[in-house]
Amino acid sequence: MSRTATREHHYLPNFGSFAMAARFLIFAELLAIIITIGRNHIFDEQAWQELSLLSAFALTIAFCSIVVLKLASPLLRRLPPALGSTVVVLLLLAVTAAGTEAIVLALHDLHIIPERWPPWRDSLLMRSLMISAITGTLGMHYLILKYHSDRDAKTQQESRMQALQSRIRPHFLFNSLNSVASLTHSDPKRAEAVLHDLADLFRVLLADARKLVPISAEREISRQYLEIEKLRLGDRLQVKWNVNNIPNSAQVPALTLQPLLENAIYHGIEPRFAGGTIKIDMWAEGGTLNIMISNPLPEVRRDGRGRGNKLAQENTRERLATQFGDAASMQTFEEGGQYHVKVKMPILRG
Repeated sequence: MSRTATREHHYLPNFGSFAMAARFLIFAELLAIIITIGRNHIFDEQAWQELSLLSAFALTIAFCSIVVLKLASPLLRRLPPALGSTVVVLLLLAVTAAGTEAIVLALHDLHIIPERWPPWRDSLLMRSLMISAITGTLGMHYLILKYHSDRDAKTQQESRMQALQSRIRPHFLFNSLNSVASLTHSDPKRAEAVLHDLADLFRVLLADARKLVPISAEREISRQYLEIEKLRLGDRLQVKWNVNNIPNSAQVPALTLQPLLENAIYHGIEPRFAGGTIKIDMWAEGGTLNIMISNPLPEVRRDGRGRGNKLAQENTRERLATQFGDAASMQTFEEGGQYHVKVKMPILRG
């Protein structure tokens, strides 16, 4: 997977981030507005003053809560979700209680209220604690549900990627083994070399689908795959590589090329009596890696092969989307008697 996707996922967000602080403050201001609207039938000067006080109160509590939760994050992240959520709510209640007391005292010191312990202090404290308890509990419940949902989705996504990567047509395996068997007596050294290539290919097919590999390794496994197919197709299969200004440190998802090459052989070379040439063009443009695989169009198109072609392309699109999201793309087009598959993806350096 991409580096972003491989970061450790946790049910607690990053409380120190600007986005999380903004959410806390916006939510606190919305609460102040809702309470003010509920307490006033019309928005007169008194209502605006009340909103100002409530906003200052809510934003102060929210800001202090963010600071406390950020400081407590190392401990909270070591706790199981149930216990961690309980501690988060208790911290919110403690901040609310301490903040309420401090704000009442500050209002008295600023001569905004005449009494140091006004009669409405206990009522304000109870209402503030109830609001913090309800919002905190609901917020943690939402975060835990989202955590489990994201984890299940990630597990399904990784399983789907692994299935796509491990997918290989049975006829390729059988034909490759038959080719090796035919070489055992006539050319034992070549048969041994092909078995090594086949073992390397299956090692990659069964590896972790999230793994990024150097572009040189991806080209090598593709070369091994094409050599195995040449045993079966002979001179009917010709390959032309054209690689320009690709950084040696560039990293790509394992098995990016092989499924597209298999597709080109199955749908472009095999149906043609004379075979044809597969062209692999690879070049870099800024921070983007471009790959285009071209194969000749078959003389006679078969519906079954066309549907299989689309299925394989959808599988490849799904892998790219899983790895890079919208930063990667794949398009197909026909031009000059050739079928082209063009892939774009970000260049990740090792």
